[in-house]
Amino acid sequence: MTWQRILTFMAAIALGAMAWRAGGGAGLALLFSGLLLWFLLYYTRIMTIMKRAADRPIGYVGSAVMLNAKLKPRMPLLNVIALTRSLGERLSAEGAEPEVYRWRDPGDSHVTTEFEGGRLLRWQLQRPPVPSEPDAAPPLPAPGAES
Repeated sequence: MTWQRILTFMAAIALGAMAWRAGGGAGLALLFSGLLLWFLLYYTRIMTIMKRAADRPIGYVGSAVMLNAKLKPRMPLLNVIALTRSLGERLSAEGAEPEVYRWRDPGDSHVTTEFEGGRLLRWQLQRPPVPSEPDAAPPLPAPGAES
């Protein structure tokens, strides 16, 4: 158990004690109703994100460059899935840490991300190499120019 979970558990106990002291059973019922509302809103958000992601190909994103610009350190995986509107192509083994996912765009650029503990650790944008043009033709003369 991490210190954040312990702190959250202690805060929940303190909130329950304050609700009991302020209103008895009615205070606890109000607290429970508020927590239930929060849980249902969070659950609805998760289901909406997953429904949108289910309708798109795995590892697809409209623009890898835009995704790269919007990513921030310590961003949760759920927020990245919400940004891309698709599940990432898993590159790491099941249950391995860090988890590595990749999203590609139609131009064959891709963003490879690493998540540790469900939080974005690092990411890298890869763009395809630009093909070099063989001896380009000389530029055309400007219209109206006489030779």
